[in-house]
Amino acid sequence: MMSLFDKILIANRGEIAVRIIRSCKELGIKTVAVYSDIEKEAMHVKLADEAVCIGPANSAQSYLNIPAILTAAEITNASAIHPGYGFLSEDSHFAETCATSGIVFIGPTPENIRLGGDKSQARQIMKKKGVPVVPGSDGVVSSEEEALKVAKKIGFPIMLKASHGGGGRGMKVVNNKAELKHAFYVAQREALTAFGNKDLYMEKYIPDLRHIEVQIMADVKGNVVHLGERDCSIQRRHQKLIEESPSPISNSKMRRKLGELAVRAAKAIKYKNIGTVEFAVDPEGNIYFMEFNTRVQVEHPVTEAVTGIDLIKEQIKLAAGLPLEYKQSQIKLEGHAIECRINAEDPDRFIPSPGRITFFYPPGGPGVRVDTAAYTGGIVPSQYDSLIAKLVTYGRDRQEAIDRMKRALDEFIIEGIKTTVPFHKRVLNDKDFLSGNFNTSFVDRLNGRRNQEQTTE
Repeated sequence: MMSLFDKILIANRGEIAVRIIRSCKELGIKTVAVYSDIEKEAMHVKLADEAVCIGPANSAQSYLNIPAILTAAEITNASAIHPGYGFLSEDSHFAETCATSGIVFIGPTPENIRLGGDKSQARQIMKKKGVPVVPGSDGVVSSEEEALKVAKKIGFPIMLKASHGGGGRGMKVVNNKAELKHAFYVAQREALTAFGNKDLYMEKYIPDLRHIEVQIMADVKGNVVHLGERDCSIQRRHQKLIEESPSPISNSKMRRKLGELAVRAAKAIKYKNIGTVEFAVDPEGNIYFMEFNTRVQVEHPVTEAVTGIDLIKEQIKLAAGLPLEYKQSQIKLEGHAIECRINAEDPDRFIPSPGRITFFYPPGGPGVRVDTAAYTGGIVPSQYDSLIAKLVTYGRDRQEAIDRMKRALDEFIIEGIKTTVPFHKRVLNDKDFLSGNFNTSFVDRLNGRRNQEQTTE
């Protein structure tokens, strides 16, 4: 097969770097891995055709070091860069710098990334285009007094959110006027520290929401399709832990509406490449736009499982300027897929557990997929994200996917470090999860019940 690009540099590490290498190999594209000086033996380094050390362990001096990454691309003659997720994947300056250096950035346009990163501005655009948003502020709220005016209008409880943030940082739930002042300044400080920008916006707080997102693909000619929804409601402190597709609460009518809104949102900002539109669904079934994610998501394998579409390959093809290969009518969701994020963390306290893996045995069998860069003898560094594997199961229906996930979790052996496998087992045996009766408060309730049981014992 003729290569779309001769060589792609992967500006990332861990399982996503391995994932990208695999798709590149199937497309006949050479790969370049970059690594920090503590990851010479990392799996992505072993699997790539070439590898370049770009700095010390500190990510600011390596995986976030734009000059070093571009130099690595130049000396290896890489014609494109895939940023994966995290690190520089949503950095519009990096995307622009790639373009000015004559290197293709495999992702959306810099303007898409800027709009996706400015959540208050994205909200305003969606409102103008008829995409429903959670009631809240018209743009940024710059003071406690301004926030109080909005709160009086929409009613408590409210949620303060970092305009340029994500991952739960710079987010505070405020239940009344007395809490607002302290929460406002704490959220501002968190936003400034995490994202270099203290701007906040406000939304009405929906306590029992479902977090549902829709995968989209868009080409340079403005054609957009959606690939169904993923349910990402199993979270802790706004960090996703388990995802599945389709959502247990979805039906053909809801899926059609979610898809139409996601496509409208993508067209509103003239989106290119693949991306994700995230929605909140309240207990009454009302759908609200939350944000745009302008990169490949950690949970993309569940969509691949139910659609049969390799999203990394599609990213590469779209970045090369090729038109979409699919019409909306050709995209069908078949079966059910679930993903458990296996982190190197204490399963009870969620505290990182870095170190050497003394034994690693991933599960297999029908309907089981493991995306990982871990191996026996490998090191989980303390400097980076604690995700070590994504365990994905597929079945003809949700029950079969759950049964396979339970089996796979029992088979998964990781020694030398603590992992969240025991936590996932608790979830997969919980009656509310099994019935599909859960929302973003699920993990808090699960842990609360467990603590109560332990106290009783």
